Amino acid sequence: MSRQERAEGLTVRAVSDTDLVLTRTFAAPRRLVFDAFTRPELLRRWHGARGWHLVVCEIDLRPGGAWRFVSRGPGGAELGQSGVFHEVDAPGRLVQSEVHDGWEEGEALVTTVFDEQDGRTAMTTTVRYLSREARDGILRTPMERGAGEAYDRLAEMLDETTANAGP
Repeated sequence: MSRQERAEGLTVRAVSDTDLVLTRTFAAPRRLVFDAFTRPELLRRWHGARGWHLVVCEIDLRPGGAWRFVSRGPGGAELGQSGVFHEVDAPGRLVQSEVHDGWEEGEALVTTVFDEQDGRTAMTTTVRYLSREARDGILRTPMERGAGEAYDRLAEMLDETTANAGP
């Protein structure tokens, strides 16, 4: 089975004035996908566009718990983001705030749902911004390319992990 058959590419859609929906399917059980989103040792293996790597990955995985990521990319560029978990319903749902360092558009609310069927997990992430201008500002960045590359890296890591798990 080819990689394309195992995992579908990222889809990003603007569904309202303030909301973006990102979807991607992974050829792995949802517990493993959920863990890849919430365990620092796994996040460090895939999070970020190609050429970017997490240098800070702090997660207090509980409602009210904070998280903080700092990624370093080409030429030493850094991107920081942080937030607070509002809901943690493993392995099916995460709700958290997200704010990027130096971004004046305010905080976004990110809801990620993991649905498994036949060993494949569909991830649906809804990002709600405070305004249409904030949503449009994100759409003008390379976010879609970066997220797509990150999820490609995640799919590769999941493939390796499930292959090593054996029958």
